[in-house]
Amino acid sequence: MSSDDEQPEETAAGGPEQLALIRETVRRAKVPKAKPRTWRGAALARELPVARVLVNKGVLHLDQYFDYAVPEELDAEAQPGVRVRVRFGAGAHRVRDGRREGGGLIDGFLIERRADSDYGGALAALAYVVSPERVLDPGMLALTRAVADRYAGSLADVIQLAIPPRNGRAESKPSPEPLPPPPPPEPGSWRRYARGPAFLDALAGGGAPRAVWTALPGPGWPEELARAVAATLASGRGALVVVPDGRRAARVDAALTALLGAGRHAVLTADSGPEKRYREWLAVSRGSVRAVIGTRAAMFAPVRDLGLVAVWDDGDSSHSDERAPFPHVREVLELRAAIDRCAFLLGSTGCTVEAAQLVESGWAAPLTADRDQVRAAAPLVRTVGDQDLARDEAARAARLPSIAWQAVREGLRTGPVLVQVPRRGYAPRLACERCRAPARCRHCSGPLEAPDERDLTCRWCGRGATGWHCSECGGTRLRARIVGARRTAEELGRAFPAVPVRTSGRDHVLDTVPGRPALVVSTPGAEPVAEGGYAAALLLDGWAMLGRPDLRAGEDALRRWMDAAALVRGQRDGGTVVIVAEPTQRPVQALVRWDPAGYARRELAERAELGFPPVSRMASVTGRAEVVAAFVAAAGLPDDVEILGPVPLPVPPPGRPRRPGDPPVGETWERVLLRVPPGSGAALAAALKSAQATRLARGGPDQVRIRIDPLDIG
Repeated sequence: MSSDDEQPEETAAGGPEQLALIRETVRRAKVPKAKPRTWRGAALARELPVARVLVNKGVLHLDQYFDYAVPEELDAEAQPGVRVRVRFGAGAHRVRDGRREGGGLIDGFLIERRADSDYGGALAALAYVVSPERVLDPGMLALTRAVADRYAGSLADVIQLAIPPRNGRAESKPSPEPLPPPPPPEPGSWRRYARGPAFLDALAGGGAPRAVWTALPGPGWPEELARAVAATLASGRGALVVVPDGRRAARVDAALTALLGAGRHAVLTADSGPEKRYREWLAVSRGSVRAVIGTRAAMFAPVRDLGLVAVWDDGDSSHSDERAPFPHVREVLELRAAIDRCAFLLGSTGCTVEAAQLVESGWAAPLTADRDQVRAAAPLVRTVGDQDLARDEAARAARLPSIAWQAVREGLRTGPVLVQVPRRGYAPRLACERCRAPARCRHCSGPLEAPDERDLTCRWCGRGATGWHCSECGGTRLRARIVGARRTAEELGRAFPAVPVRTSGRDHVLDTVPGRPALVVSTPGAEPVAEGGYAAALLLDGWAMLGRPDLRAGEDALRRWMDAAALVRGQRDGGTVVIVAEPTQRPVQALVRWDPAGYARRELAERAELGFPPVSRMASVTGRAEVVAAFVAAAGLPDDVEILGPVPLPVPPPGRPRRPGDPPVGETWERVLLRVPPGSGAALAAALKSAQATRLARGGPDQVRIRIDPLDIG
């Protein structure tokens, strides 16, 4: 083993000392589910006797490879990509009186075999080959290294996200033989899109088109994704589809099975259990299946001859991993498309600002339907604003205006009615009382807050904002509003006593509901699919969605509204959606026009003027105040960096479960935001990674937390 920070004492390459060392290593090693090996001597492998190993240590100052000697008995099994165990730590090389003084066994991956080592001292030997299964191929290594560099993280942390834990029983069973490529599928409902059939033809012909797909409302998107996968398989290549949750993975799984039959794809979700999931993962790694449908962790699935990567609903927060270094599915699949030179498909009923940027930059082409198709598939959307509620005193007390009651009564005549109600607990966002434009800092355009209910402060740079006035209308008064989900199901149940009321939310999520008349009350993201579509839908408490202190509040509200409205029948079939929100708000208007791409383009243009992501790149550094200040000062940041803050992190409310980013109990942390132009993003990540590695190598008791492009920047 070699390291720049360790200089082991020299030991003989062979003889009694080395033999005693090997015997002691074998005696002390304890590897679950692995047979102990008896080493018959100190002979090394004749060819390529050096193994370069990545140890399973996710700290940045150990983000390097270490060299080990390959004993002769491990020569056949010690191949690149296998799991190994090695002696690592203080005293791992020192031997006294035939006994090793220190160093514990640790897991790792064998990266490559070499003829010699750059290290001049004695090399410790591999202790075990845990499994001869080659789970880390060169393509996976290149991808995980690119992701680690992109997010200022360690390679070992990314590999832990990419490769599931080993299951010996699953590994001992053979995978099925691969099936021949299927014939190209018919375009089907892809004919509704102007470039849909051409996109499938390009996939079936071995091409690599890149598209941002704005799907039409209705239940047809799983089948359309399945046809894109089938077209890719027809070219003899593999396909990967990542969706936000297991419910949607099940829908795509059913569509692909109905189209091609069983045995052609694997499903990788957490619901499968560790043994089944690892067995499916091995089938993909061994080339038995060429298609994968899965949730977030499946973004690293080792698909052979990758021809298509697809992500559905990239704005869903489930696509962002909450474990270091916090990669996002969309960006990982963008890297895979570039590394593997394969096709890329980003699909959703809405459109994120990041998706709009891919189109504006020319990296991807839009894949949309014309307006006639949109009007035919979308329901009729009607708005209800504060002025309507003010005129309807009874509706104000019950939170439902007359137009909403009318839509419910008419919808229940022909089918179920969906009622979307936001969860409680959204923090208020300050906005202009007159035009509702978000209150922004004059210096850095960050969101304003009033922690003591008197003075305005920026959440980004911490500066005061005395004398604030609205840049849109000139108003000087602010408002903050939260409306919860109170008693919605009870109110509807009393109003319609003969109609069943079903709920779908965090505690119990429904997958489907029958097409019979019923009231379905759901929180955003938990809406079940109705057989034949909903007859109507109510989108309540719009301010609870738009009032979040988040840069993506409007985009996220529109995405959730459209996901719910897309489950309603088309306007020609009588489908109606009523939204209770201020009609002049841009997300509400985009919903009425059913134009998510237009809203995303306008939002992107405004963010470009203000220097917001994704036009700029940002990183957050959190920790104790003095530690953060010293870290930023010594980080060697790019010259064009803009430092915003520090500002104190909000203290978690009592009773709320702790989250990964929360400070330790009893400590007050601060956060600094670092903003650079997009061309300096790689330099910023490299500087932060180097500074963090230096700090960890010194062994300081206080560390900082780094996150590239955080989702909660306000």
